[in-house]
Amino acid sequence: MPQVSLRTNSYPPKTALSLLSLAALGVVYGDIGTSPLYAFKEAFGRGGGLPLTEANVLAILSMMFWSIMVIVSLKYVTVMLRFDNGGEGGILSLLALSTRLTRKKPRLAWFASVCAIFGASLFFGDAIITPAISVLSAIEGVSVATPALQEWVIPVTLAVIAALFWIQRRGTGQVGGLFGPIMVVWFAMLAMLGLNSIAQTPVVLAAVDPRHALAFVVHAPGLAFIILGAVFLAITGGEALYADMGHFGKLPIRVAWFGLVFPALIINYFGQGALVLRDAAAIRNPFYLLAPPDLLWPMVILATLATVIASQATISGAFSVALQATRLGFLPRLPTRHTSAAERGQIYIPQLNWAMLVIVIIVVLAFKSSSAIAAAYGIAVAGTMLLDTLLVALVLWTLPMRTNPLWFAGLAVLGLIEFIFFAANATKFTEGGWFPLTCGICVFIALSTWKRAGNVLQEAEKSRRVPLDQYMALFGPEIPRVPGTAVYLSADPEAVPTTLLHNLKHNKILHDRVIILHIADADVPRLADRDRVEVNIIDPHHVYQITLKYGFMEEPDVPRGLELAARHAVRIEPMETTYFLGRTTIARAARRGLFTWRRELFRIMQRNSPAAAEYYKLAPERVIELGTRVTI
Repeated sequence: MPQVSLRTNSYPPKTALSLLSLAALGVVYGDIGTSPLYAFKEAFGRGGGLPLTEANVLAILSMMFWSIMVIVSLKYVTVMLRFDNGGEGGILSLLALSTRLTRKKPRLAWFASVCAIFGASLFFGDAIITPAISVLSAIEGVSVATPALQEWVIPVTLAVIAALFWIQRRGTGQVGGLFGPIMVVWFAMLAMLGLNSIAQTPVVLAAVDPRHALAFVVHAPGLAFIILGAVFLAITGGEALYADMGHFGKLPIRVAWFGLVFPALIINYFGQGALVLRDAAAIRNPFYLLAPPDLLWPMVILATLATVIASQATISGAFSVALQATRLGFLPRLPTRHTSAAERGQIYIPQLNWAMLVIVIIVVLAFKSSSAIAAAYGIAVAGTMLLDTLLVALVLWTLPMRTNPLWFAGLAVLGLIEFIFFAANATKFTEGGWFPLTCGICVFIALSTWKRAGNVLQEAEKSRRVPLDQYMALFGPEIPRVPGTAVYLSADPEAVPTTLLHNLKHNKILHDRVIILHIADADVPRLADRDRVEVNIIDPHHVYQITLKYGFMEEPDVPRGLELAARHAVRIEPMETTYFLGRTTIARAARRGLFTWRRELFRIMQRNSPAAAEYYKLAPERVIELGTRVTI
């Protein structure tokens, strides 16, 4: 397997590894870790309606075991974590890798872009459903134990969801630190209850043999296809661990999976199978009936906490995907707080957090029960998994070195399995499966519209590009000068800012001192002031190029950064300084056409995106914004 990571693997010290693995339990594995509550039962209940026989129990357990082994352990934990983009995971990391490798193949690059953006869009749909179904199912479990609380299910659910999104501001590391110990207890209880049941009926261990699953598929292919929708519930959440890679790193995620999560899940599923073989009536709720009567209420409380935690994986994963989408030009710049100096990927995005909260509340109020939401669960996850596999194959295909054909054969098998899972879940489209697909399509339209408009504006900028080394030839001493300092922000450090060209075109003057300012990102949490500023003198006493560097945990403060230029003999008086910012827009369509609405969508997104002046902490009265309108 070729190593395609864009950075060298580094391994944290043992103490840090232990803490990160513990935090990963509370963030990454909450979703898949709570699947024993309902996955096995669904195969024999309304989700599958399968007769309860020993052969069927062994077949379902075998299908679950090998699904988890192949899709989660092999594909995601072992293979997918190798495909990171500067430590970030998720389907947009695959897009970044494929974009780099397909620059000379525009059609292939376009195909990869469409697949990745639609996969990321589906992930957002999943990130909406998971908190709704997880929290609602938890509170419903409490109401079953105490029927008098039935009328409080929806209000309490909304309160818990609001609290869950509120604590996101503390960062995924601290949230994981809070949830991690709870999940350790949860997985330990899963294993303990499962082992006790398996010891009484060890015949269920035969389900490790894949022939039980194969025999079931051969003898009842139609029924097996329907049952796959319930079996798939055992691996939902597997895709989130890849999206959450940037929060903790690949090694802590692997240690947590193989060291605790994987064995605990398998043992508990097998324990449930052993229980129903001893007592068929236990199928009504095999998870809770594994517990002795004295442990029933503690397990209800623990399960309630665990299912609330389950939504954390997709919430933090949505933050990661949104950040990558911003960096790749599919979303406008979003205010992002980095909440850890140890891991760059531990972030909090306030706007996305509160938007998700509103939509999740709407979902709960619309569906009103976890059973209704369950019909929508799975389609988005299966689609994302399938697109992950497709993009990995594309990345391997475009690698400059030769790739072993056996890897493509393995990916083809994985893709076939995931396509079957997707088809099985698609049968629930009219029962609620339309919701995540609708969410995915809406997000896809927004992402692709912003990217397309950005490409149009970028091409327009290139047509007006003037290399910086031609500055002196273009702006000679004959141009009138006015007192003061003008600061022109420039995204391209090798070109003259278009705002400077527009100012000269319209006002016919230049300031006595011109500063071409470039903001650069550093791959460290914070920078000392002595390392923050670089000054390049273009015309002594008149024209300077200044680069301000900021670590990933810092927010740019341009006025304060420019004060540091005094160390390089460039003193700037705040009250004599004017900042020139550019804003390029797309003109309204002269005549309405088939895709005019996308132009208007971009204009709406642009109007509501954060202002650059506010982002760089510039005083509004010292800012002049020069607009450029592009006609297409």
